[in-house]
Amino acid sequence: MLLVDKPRGPTSHDVVRAVRRALDMKRVGHAGTLDPAATGLLVVLAGRATRLARFIAQLPKRYSGTVRFGFETTTDDAEGEPTLRDEAWVPLDLPGARSHAEVEAALAGIAARSEQVPPPVSAKKVEGERAYKRVRRGETVTLEAVPVTIHRLEIPEPRDWGGDLAIAVECSSGTYVRAIARDLGRALGSRAHLASLRRTGIGPWDVRDAVSLDGALAETAPPALRPMTEAVAHLPALRVGAEEATLFRHGRKLPAAEGHEGFVAVYQDSELLGVAEFQGGTWAPVVGLAS
Repeated sequence: MLLVDKPRGPTSHDVVRAVRRALDMKRVGHAGTLDPAATGLLVVLAGRATRLARFIAQLPKRYSGTVRFGFETTTDDAEGEPTLRDEAWVPLDLPGARSHAEVEAALAGIAARSEQVPPPVSAKKVEGERAYKRVRRGETVTLEAVPVTIHRLEIPEPRDWGGDLAIAVECSSGTYVRAIARDLGRALGSRAHLASLRRTGIGPWDVRDAVSLDGALAETAPPALRPMTEAVAHLPALRVGAEEATLFRHGRKLPAAEGHEGFVAVYQDSELLGVAEFQGGTWAPVVGLAS
């Protein structure tokens, strides 16, 4: 496992390919895609750890972003073409602008929503096909609202009330910060898009602990991989003995007390055997990590 601070430009898959070459490992993947224009934390997994990607992808994510008012775009960020405009928008630090209270109320209202309409240029599927592919063919795509959770949406300190608005977001997997920017513009009677985005954290990990992409690719001394156990450290631990460990390695269910739910990381002593899910009074193996 490797924490990489992705720069602007390369795709998440570009980073994976580069790390694969640097580590000379075939099995390398990532948990949680970042758009090419976005920067910040990308969790890269190597070897058997790639099997644990889904348990990282479901963790809350933290971002810092810049909302630019005045117009929307086809992608809801700066990469798209301008569409709906609001020429009457007054920058927040000038006379006649919305009040601080109005901006904060709009942010609170968006954070309270349980659903969000994704951007048309997104990985969401329409009749089995990615929405962005349909948009690129010139089709008009209208996506249904999907459940999301926005844990935190606020203006970082010191407050920036200029024409561009800095925001800090903590949200569930599947939430589009681009859509938050779009919806904020509309909530304030204007139009807006996301001018920049940086992922600052995923679950227990912070971008300050990540290595630069250049550092990850250094030929002389590529960074050491972090322990695979970090990928599931947020899951409850199930400690088993030798007999149960043998059963688990062979894909057999283990008895469990009632009242449990969800996933657990299964260990024999300090060895991570895999991940199990509570199913009808048993722990059913869902990921095995036997070498």
